[in-house]
Parts: sequence; structure tokens; C-alpha cells
Amino acid sequence: MSGTEPGAPATYVFDGPTSLRGHPMNKLFMSLRDGTTRSEFLADEAAYCAAFELSEDQTSAVLARDWQAMLDLGGSIFYIYKLAMIDGLSMQYLGGVFTGMSEAEFRAAMQAGGRTDV
Repeated sequence: MSGTEPGAPATYVFDGPTSLRGHPMNKLFMSLRDGTTRSEFLADEAAYCAAFELSEDQTSAVLARDWQAMLDLGGSIFYIYKLAMIDGLSMQYLGGVFTGMSEAEFRAAMQAGGRTDV
């Protein structure tokens, strides 16, 4: 699953089916807004994933911090970012992961007005 729409290169489409597929995982990510639930998650990440009934693939992606897999499995970047923040990662870091750039390269590209390779 690439998540990209034909005719719109490098554009990830978060549509209804993607939202349904990722709903349990996105619900888990949204729960991380609260300090108490963040502590519960960090105390036993696998058990926390099980409580939200994530699929095996989703659980593996979350535990491995496989950001691209989370996106491919229906994660919304806005919700995935809540997990990245727990790990002290920036949105620019994730942007780099999703575009094949380093965090610094992604930041520089955005400051220069965006990517020119798409």
C-alpha cells in the first residue's frame, strides 16, 4: 500500500478507508495527549497497544517506531506526531522520514519554499 494517488506524485491520500483501517491506532495516539496515559503507555507499550486492539502489524509498527509503516497502516500524520513527541522528535524529523530526507534537509527545503523534486 503506497497511500499515494495516481496523478498526484508524492501526495499521500488519507481517505475514508484509510481512516477506518487506522482508527484503533489513531485513537491510541490521541490518548497520548494526557500525561497519565503517556505514563501508562511508556510503562508497557505492548499492553497499551493491546488495550486499543491494534492489529499485529500496527502494534509492531508502533513498538518499532516504524513511522512509514504507521502511515501505511492508516495512521494520520497529525496523530502519529503525538507519539513522535514522546520520543522527542520534531515534525521536521517525520517530514524527512516520509520524504527520504534528513531532518536538516527537510527543514532547509521547507525554509526555501518547499520541495522541488515532486
